[in-house]
Parts: sequence; C-alpha cells; structure tokens
Amino acid sequence: MGAFIHFPVIPAVDLCSYDGHVTRPLPRSERGNIAPFHVMETMAAAASHEMDGHTVIHLEVGQPSTAAPKGVIEAAHGALDSDVLGYTSALGLPELRERIAGWYLERYGVGIDAARIVVTTGASGSCVLAFLALWDAGQRVGVIEPGYPCYRNDLHAFGIEPVPIPVDGSTGFRPTVEHLDGAGHLDGLVLASPSNPTGVVLGPEHLTPLLEWARERNVPVVVDEIYHGLTFGVETPTALALDPQVIVFNSFSKYFSMTGWRLGWLVAPAPLVPVIERLAQNLTISAPTLSQRAGIAAFDQTDECEANVARYHRNRDSILAALGDAGFKNIAPAEGAFYVWVDIAHLGIPATELCHRWLQEIDIAVTPGIDFDPQRGEDFVRISFAGSADEIDEAGRRIVSWTGSMR
Repeated sequence: MGAFIHFPVIPAVDLCSYDGHVTRPLPRSERGNIAPFHVMETMAAAASHEMDGHTVIHLEVGQPSTAAPKGVIEAAHGALDSDVLGYTSALGLPELRERIAGWYLERYGVGIDAARIVVTTGASGSCVLAFLALWDAGQRVGVIEPGYPCYRNDLHAFGIEPVPIPVDGSTGFRPTVEHLDGAGHLDGLVLASPSNPTGVVLGPEHLTPLLEWARERNVPVVVDEIYHGLTFGVETPTALALDPQVIVFNSFSKYFSMTGWRLGWLVAPAPLVPVIERLAQNLTISAPTLSQRAGIAAFDQTDECEANVARYHRNRDSILAALGDAGFKNIAPAEGAFYVWVDIAHLGIPATELCHRWLQEIDIAVTPGIDFDPQRGEDFVRISFAGSADEIDEAGRRIVSWTGSMR
C-alpha cells in the first residue's frame, strides 16, 4: 500500500562513490537505527496524491492552519530592520525568559524564577536537552502509549531504554499509579497534558498521584505541555503548580501558531539549569534570534489565539458528531490539542490500509496509529481538526458516506 505500509530500515552502505572514486564502507551508529516519524510519510503520500491532480483534505498534519499572530509578525519585521540578529545566550534572550515567567504568573498564578527558564529550538529541542541532562544510556524511562513517538525515538537514539506504559479507554486513556507499578523499575517518566494523540488532559486529580509516586521513588518527571491553551471546557494546570521539581516544556508552535518559527522553552529545577546550558551551548548555541525577538510579543496576542481555540472547539464538535454518525464509538476524550484518536478495529481493516484507502477513495489524509502505539496502532487512526471549518465539515461528510457504503 505504498508509503503507508512498509517502512524498511535503510541498509548500511557497502561502497560509496564520490566523483567516480570508490571509498571504503561507511560505518553507521546504532543511534540512527530508530523508527521513522510515520506522519511525515503520510504527508509525503498526500503530497504525491495532490501532484496527481487530487485536492486532499489534510487531517494528518499536527499544526495550526493559521499564521502567527499579527503582533508577532510585526515584531519580527521590527527586529529585521533594527537588530543584528546575532547569537543570544544559550539560555535565551533575558527579555523573553522574563516574559515567559510572567506568563506562568498571569495564566496559572505560579511564580517562576526566569533563571529556571531555557529557551529552546522548538519543543523538540527541549526534549533533547531534558533527556540528555537527566538520563544516561541504559536507564529505563517510562513513556505512555499511545503517545508522541519522538519521546520514544529520542530516548532510543540516546541509548536510553523507553519503557512503554500502555493505556486504553478503561481509564480514559490516562495513566494511573497502577500502570506505573506495572512497568517495573523506572529511572524516569515522560507525561503529556494535553496528550498527542488522544487529547487527554491530566487534571490535578490525575497528575497529583503520578507525581507523588515519582517523588517517593526519586524518579525524575518530564511533562510535555505544548498543547496548553488548546482545551475545550476543562482546566489545564501546569505540573509546576503541583511539583516545582518536575521539568516542564512548552512551545510557541501550537497555541501561538508558530510551528515554523522553531521556538520553545523548558522550565527546570535550578540545579539542573547549568547542565542544560552546557548541553545547549554545544548542541545548538542558541535558539533562532529572530524568533526569540518576535516571541516576546506572542504573549500579548491572546485575542487572536483564543479565536483560534474557538474554531478548534467548533471543529472538534463537528468531527466527533460525524464520527458518531459513521459508527465509530471508542474515541479518546479529545479534551485538548486538536486531534481525535479513533478506534477503527470494528472495520476489520488495518489502520495503514484504511489511511491509504481514504486517501485514494475520498481524498482525505489521516495518520495511522502505528506512530503513537507500535503494538496496538493498527486499530487506531489520528485525525487532526486544525483546519478550516469547511474542510472539517466536508471531511466528516465524506467519512460518513464512505462508512455507509461499507455496510
């Protein structure tokens, strides 16, 4: 089924040729032998389908369909006109770190010392820095499945053992202390709220026992909060309000619609900041300066951002209603982010095949669940509702029509 079915491991190159000269075989580290990020393969297949003349509704993409807020763009123009845009400190612009600290006080009522904040190259950069600062090769770190695949893949690349902690609808796709107890010895734990792909929010009643479990065992916890702000009728506490010793990371990509600006941040306990700083100095030097200058303005653009959230909420309700009409029943809560995690097992079609068929037959691109849950992912698809209202409504109609024809 093309790019959706088979993702072979690229074999080591035996002979390399440069300008007609044959060289010796190239060695290759085991760090590169990680799984691909399959959603990128899905996007490539959709692009190929479009090149064949089809108009595809993109429900596979995990990014806002809106541009950065106007104030951010204006600040970027101003920086281009007036700033040399050289390197910043590895920890980030002091003004941006102070503004991020202010955001925690304004939004959560939590006071954070700006010295604990590290500006990163997207939340992906936060993952790399946090994982390398906390854990050594051979240690065991729990990751929730279904969950964002790059946690697992990054840990594997660093020689750290990712320990899958499977959750399902019986607990609302939320991890519990019982799940952690069943994982064996852990040297660390990665959590996310709201979660990609399930949209599940971990409220205080869910987070508190997990963090207490970790604190009693001296297990460091990293919490991904990049979808904060994108919630629908539920409150989303920062884990820092419950335990100041956790590492939290966030991003300008989702709530502030700044994916391509590659800007994020993490908040770490003070003793860990020098470690992270040294890693950042050597790995990236600093996050993009233009993005940092513009990012300072992002926190004053909440009117635009909240209008986007209202559209996501409306889209969420639309696609959930369509999925219900189409006979899909086991769907994760979708309380936040802009995804629905849908059980498709009753169709008797593996997710990779279903995604291929929907692309070919009804011009819709969705992501097979194997990215997010390698063991059970063929029974699920992830659908993004970050697009326009018209796109989401039309996608719902096509899915209802397609499943109706299958009955």
